[in-house]
Amino acid sequence: MRASSLGRCANVALAVLLTTIAAAAAAAAARTKNECHAGDKAALLAIKAGFGNASYFQSWTSDYPCCEWISVFCDLSASPYTLRRVVAVSFLRDASLVGPLPGASVARLTALQQLILIHVPGVNGTLPRDLARLSNLNFIDVSYTGISGPVPWFLSRLTKLTYLRLSFNSLTGPIPASLADVPNLSFLDLGGNRLTGTIPPLLLSRTNDTAYLSLSHNNLTGGVPSDFAAVRFSSLDLSHNALAGEASLLFGLNKSLEKLDLSRNAFSFNLSAVTLPSQLGMLDISHNDIYGVLPSQVAKLQYLNVSYNRLSGRVPIGGNMDRFDQYCFQHNKGLCGTPLPPCKQ
Repeated sequence: MRASSLGRCANVALAVLLTTIAAAAAAAAARTKNECHAGDKAALLAIKAGFGNASYFQSWTSDYPCCEWISVFCDLSASPYTLRRVVAVSFLRDASLVGPLPGASVARLTALQQLILIHVPGVNGTLPRDLARLSNLNFIDVSYTGISGPVPWFLSRLTKLTYLRLSFNSLTGPIPASLADVPNLSFLDLGGNRLTGTIPPLLLSRTNDTAYLSLSHNNLTGGVPSDFAAVRFSSLDLSHNALAGEASLLFGLNKSLEKLDLSRNAFSFNLSAVTLPSQLGMLDISHNDIYGVLPSQVAKLQYLNVSYNRLSGRVPIGGNMDRFDQYCFQHNKGLCGTPLPPCKQ
């Protein structure tokens, strides 16, 4: 009886031991699963130090696996028993981040694919050249920051880049022509800066995808590059610049444009001679020097503004025209018909 009791006790003890070992192994595996590569962890801590250990980085401590740190994203395809690589970092809406982007530290994240800084106004200085060393970068969004200086030419070295947004910063100077060399770049937003000069002729011409381009709210001059006639734009925003001349090359029934904003420039062309793209839903050509009559296809649009031009003739009827009020057509002396005053007989 005693031997039997001892045997049962031993079995219980062994079961407890095995359970404890299993639990410890599971905990270790779970931590390993969320632990990042040692070099990446060191780089992240250097970024934290570069921003003066700001309060944004409260979770960036050894108490937590680094793939659980706020704003850090690791490779999901890694084995549960291997250290994961950091593939994205994002810094969003925080005033505690102050100073230049610590580029040398960011560049140590050699597997990084996405870099995001949005609404961090205290981040200033220029975009560091070290970013060109991140050969896996395919997505950069640095917007609503204090970043200044030129749009970096060296971003053209990032051959995997598909998305580049540098909007609403304090960037100055011309758009580097070298951006046209990025083979897969299909999304480019440089709006809301103080850029000058002309639009590079081959911008977004190499992508096989439809293209998104916004250069609005800058000080750009010149005209629409003739090469844009061959680019498959889905959205094009050139508004609030000092651009001039012909822009009818952007129109055509088979174009892929869904949104076109040319407002507040000095474009001058005959709207009577164009055919709207079949997929176009939004058109703003207000505050230009455009003449001619409104094509009947405007009745299918979801948004329309042609005010402050030299258009003439009767406003089309039917379709969606009832949703457009007089402000969409005002200050075109030759335009008439609902919602404007009746046409003279």
